Amino acid sequence: MVEQSRDLCDCRLIHRRTVEKAMASALAPNETESLAQIFKALADETRLKILWALEQREMCVCDLAAMLGLTESAVSHQLRLLRNLQLVSNRRDGVVLYYRLSDNHVSQLIKITLEHLRD
Repeated sequence: MVEQSRDLCDCRLIHRRTVEKAMASALAPNETESLAQIFKALADETRLKILWALEQREMCVCDLAAMLGLTESAVSHQLRLLRNLQLVSNRRDGVVLYYRLSDNHVSQLIKITLEHLRD
């Protein structure tokens, strides 16, 4: 006898109203794509380390590279991707470019995920 998967119903029954309500509240395709891109960015350990460091304090590329043991070019590449996703922003002070989280939502997203992981 083949064991049924615990993730499947024992019978096939579509609850049309439930499906209709789910479809009515579904995310727009552009929102789904944007969310997926952000979660892909957060799925990379290097980018996550960068975001966590920037959650603590504003830092320049040189400092981030030294902290991570990476080249400045590699860190700059990751920061460009994070900036394009509006997760980080920067400011120039003379010849130094400092990076920070774009807003508190990025920090909240990381902290909520950590809280979920630690529970």
